[in-house]
Amino acid sequence: MEVILKKDVDRLGYKDDLVKVKNGFARNFLIPKKLAILATVSAKKVLAENLKQRAHKEEKVKVEAEALALQIEKLTIKVGAKAGEKGKIFGSVNNIQLAEALKEAGFEIDRKKIVLQSDAIKNLGTYEAVITLHKEVKVNLNFEVVGE
Repeated sequence: MEVILKKDVDRLGYKDDLVKVKNGFARNFLIPKKLAILATVSAKKVLAENLKQRAHKEEKVKVEAEALALQIEKLTIKVGAKAGEKGKIFGSVNNIQLAEALKEAGFEIDRKKIVLQSDAIKNLGTYEAVITLHKEVKVNLNFEVVGE
């Protein structure tokens, strides 16, 4: 069954994407939660017109995201955490602390757009995260976890 996504859905697609999914997934999850609509002929025409009008705005947003990506790529963030004698952190560092550190550096980025390469960071050291600034623009951010 083909549906048109109304919101970004993880591991499926972005807003206004035309995707093919199983019937049950569409009928029981996507459509009732208003994440998608059925891709009828008229809905496809409306989507095509909307995409055509939005193309210019999208290009401008993409250029801004690429400029921001160049600034972030050069940046190395330091995240402070309480640690023991052997460099083991009490607790862990996650994307929330990373988003706060970016905010202090002058970059307002939603924590949901930050994905850490490793699941839980429990030791001091240098790590890498991927930030999705636009659906086509992703940037790697190097950050260092230091003891307080």
